[in-house]
Amino acid sequence: MRTETSAGHGSATVRKVLEAELRAARDRGAQRPRVIDVGGGSGVWAVPFASEGCLVTVVEPNPNALATLQRRAAEVGVSDLITVVADDSDALGTRVPDGSADLVLAHGLLEVVDDPARTISALAAVVAPGGAVSVLVANRHAAVLHRALAGRLGEARRLLSEPDGVLTDDAETLLRRFDAAGLETLLTGAGLDVALVQGDGVVSDAVHSLAAESANEVASWESDVAEFEALAAGTPPLRDIASRLHALARRPA
Repeated sequence: MRTETSAGHGSATVRKVLEAELRAARDRGAQRPRVIDVGGGSGVWAVPFASEGCLVTVVEPNPNALATLQRRAAEVGVSDLITVVADDSDALGTRVPDGSADLVLAHGLLEVVDDPARTISALAAVVAPGGAVSVLVANRHAAVLHRALAGRLGEARRLLSEPDGVLTDDAETLLRRFDAAGLETLLTGAGLDVALVQGDGVVSDAVHSLAAESANEVASWESDVAEFEALAAGTPPLRDIASRLHALARRPA
C-alpha cells in the first residue's frame, strides 16, 4: 500500500460523535469500552481514549509512530490500557478476536490499503453486535473543487473522471478517494448499517485568521469556524465538499 498522508485525527465534530458512541457503550454495560484503532499511528485517538478509561488496541506497522505512541502513553500514565499490534490491517483476522470491540476506528486508512472492501469486512468482523465502525476518508469532490478553484482545471477534470479519484502520474500518495455514495456502498456491503455520514473540514482547511489579529479575535474567529463546521458537517451539499468524509456504521445487534 502507499504511504498514508491523509488526516486521521478529525475535527471536534468527529470527536463529538465518537464520545457519544463510547457513552452508548457504557450504557450497554461496558465499564471500559474496547476500542480498536486500525492504522492508529502515534496515538492521536488512542491516548485520549485510554485517558478516559477505554481499553485500546492500536494496529499500526510504522515503528516510528509506535515509538511516539508509547512515549505519549507513558507521559499520561495510560500505557497499561493500550495494547500494540505492530502490523497492518491484514493482521486483524489473526491478532484481534472477532466481536471483541465496542468501537473500531479506521481513520485515514481506506485510502491507502490495497483492498478496501476486504479491510472493511475485517473491521466489521472485530466489532461486537451493536458496536460501531468509524471511518474517516479523503473526499474526492473536495480534491476536485480545490484544484478547480486554484485554476488547475485539467487536473480537476481528470480527478472527476478517474474511478479512484487520484492522479497516478503526479506523485499522489493515496490509492483512492471516496464520495459519500461510494463510502456508504462499501460499508453496507460488509453488512454494516450506516448510522451517519458527515463532512469533516468543510471550510476549516481552507480559511485562515489574519496573523495580525489579537488573541481574543483569533479565539472568537476559531469559535465561529467550529460553530459553522458543526452545522455544515451534516448539511448536503456542504457535507459533500468537505476535505474528509466521516461515517459511523453499526454492526446489527
